[in-house]
Amino acid sequence: MTTFQLVATCAAGIESTVNRELKKMGYQPKNANGRIYFEGELSDIARTNLWLRTADRVKIVMGKAEVLSFDELYEFIKSIEWEAILPMDAAFPVSGKAIKSKLHAVPTVQKMTKKAVVDRLNHYYHHTGFFPETGAVYPIDVRINKDIATVTLDTTGDSLFKRGYRQSKGFAPLKENLAAALIDLTTWFPDRPLYDPTTGSGTIAIEAARKGMRIAPGLNRHFISENWDLFSNEYTAVREEARDFIQHNVKMDILACDIDHQMIAIAKANAEAAGVLDQIKFKQMQVADFQTDKTYGIIIANPPYGERLKDQEYAHQLYAEMGTIYNQMPTWSKYILSADANFEKFYKMKATKKRKIYNGALKTDYYQFWGTKS
Repeated sequence: MTTFQLVATCAAGIESTVNRELKKMGYQPKNANGRIYFEGELSDIARTNLWLRTADRVKIVMGKAEVLSFDELYEFIKSIEWEAILPMDAAFPVSGKAIKSKLHAVPTVQKMTKKAVVDRLNHYYHHTGFFPETGAVYPIDVRINKDIATVTLDTTGDSLFKRGYRQSKGFAPLKENLAAALIDLTTWFPDRPLYDPTTGSGTIAIEAARKGMRIAPGLNRHFISENWDLFSNEYTAVREEARDFIQHNVKMDILACDIDHQMIAIAKANAEAAGVLDQIKFKQMQVADFQTDKTYGIIIANPPYGERLKDQEYAHQLYAEMGTIYNQMPTWSKYILSADANFEKFYKMKATKKRKIYNGALKTDYYQFWGTKS
């Protein structure tokens, strides 16, 4: 069996969660900025696409080299054994990016890469001219950083955050893989209470419930590499294994609330599509009305950031309400994501720990207030 160098990409700030996932799956990952490298065979590509909760994509690393001219780039790309993966009718769109490099003209980088791949395949298949590109899609990415070019082949297609269960969404919804990362960065286990006070479309609660039931995040979606000639029954095998792994009899204590009744309806529809509606109690409720006699629970929240000036007053009032209520719950641990640098000021408590995480292009802090140990 062929062993590939693989890379799982992710948002900056959550590399450790992807690394931890891969280690639990038996791999030996190595971190880079937004990228976690590991090795695996075809079955591992299928397995990681299906099971990684916090990554964006799984890619095959086709090659890496220093390139200081377009001639060097062309020769490097042409030296890669593309014929080992790409059939004659392969469609291979090329994306590119250049950072702090001599070759900074991205369109030219893409054009040169395309030409090099075509010339290599023409030679191998004894073909002349353009390829038909009528078959399966093999997305090629060329990333040049400080003159080091890394060429990858995307095996995922649509980002891994697209689980396939989202029926509808509200304003600025949290991506599923980021929600999963926020959960992984807490001390929550399925036997502990979980409360999301600003649930929106329900993503945090749904991801927690699916994790608690051991539902593979990619179980009900398609991956672009499933169409490749390279694969036979690898995806079928890992899906069958994943279905057998689901825990249907587990019962969790998850409460998801929102002040907007329309968002509660959306969240319920998403939870039903995700197969976890019976695991979550959804309730229309404002933050200030929360009461509980439960102990040692976990709060995970992604409240409004107040990015727009007219929303700041509401956001700051919400942070103050959270502080007033949650600071009276010493056994509970609270984890709150915010882009507001003054969050602690309005919450009226300094976080036990802060972690920088990118929510899309927005830099946020994950404020962690640890409760007393049980």
